[in-house]
Amino acid sequence: MKKIFLLIGFISFSANLLGQILTPVKWSYAAKRLNKKEAVVFIKASINEGWHIYSVNQKDGGPVKTSFLFSPSTGYNLIGKIIEPRPITKFEKAFGVSVSYFEQSVVFRQKIKLLKAGTLVKGKVNFMICNDEKCLPPEDVSFNIPLK
Repeated sequence: MKKIFLLIGFISFSANLLGQILTPVKWSYAAKRLNKKEAVVFIKASINEGWHIYSVNQKDGGPVKTSFLFSPSTGYNLIGKIIEPRPITKFEKAFGVSVSYFEQSVVFRQKIKLLKAGTLVKGKVNFMICNDEKCLPPEDVSFNIPLK
């Protein structure tokens, strides 16, 4: 009887370990007013060691590029496109193309024209994260960034 309880306990513990969700990237957000009519939104990905996410300018035919969808609002307009730092670019045999990616952390920036005070910038980021062994399925993460 004791062996049965030990076996059930071991199986339960193993199932818990397998059921954990792998999250090798954490997202954080901030905003900075430039003047009364403009602000910059900062969207930061903190990436676990050994993992990387792809550039917003990743060419088709390879991994899923990082993309941002800002919800329509009467409180702001986007000015230009999302800005990113220079990515690492190299040929990736697994995809058969050159890939552009970021490791450790990356901060994306979006300039905003303010139309109303107290605006909330809402949207989502879609990204794919990979390491040398595997890629996780593309994921959407929602954000809400207050502009004071």
